[in-house]
Amino acid sequence: MAELTRLYEGKGLAPVLAREVAERLTEHDAFAAHADAELGIDPGQLARPGHAAVASLLAFIVGAVLPLLAITLVPASARIAVTFIAVLAALVGTGAASAALGRSPRRPAIVRNVLGGAIAMGVTYGIGSLIGASGI
Repeated sequence: MAELTRLYEGKGLAPVLAREVAERLTEHDAFAAHADAELGIDPGQLARPGHAAVASLLAFIVGAVLPLLAITLVPASARIAVTFIAVLAALVGTGAASAALGRSPRRPAIVRNVLGGAIAMGVTYGIGSLIGASGI
């Protein structure tokens, strides 16, 4: 309580008011009060590991099924392009889903997923082409 009071005094509150604020906030949620005053974070905005795990599970499933379908159901001449588009669509979907599950902004999650995935696909395709192992 003394530490939290000092933190509020440091923010400009009078000692009596700082103590009262510290007491009231501690009664409501002591952890959140300290996290906000000491670290400037809102515990309610932290990542949720369970949600991240579910998003990863779904991403792996979709990330495996869509390219497999694109490769097996499309004529050989269109496989690379269709697979690339299918994977990008899956990356958009899983980025949006992970943002929704984690209650975070969608655009950064989608952009991160699509850019990372596109770079990974490009590098993988490039290496495969260099060594003659495209697999298609």
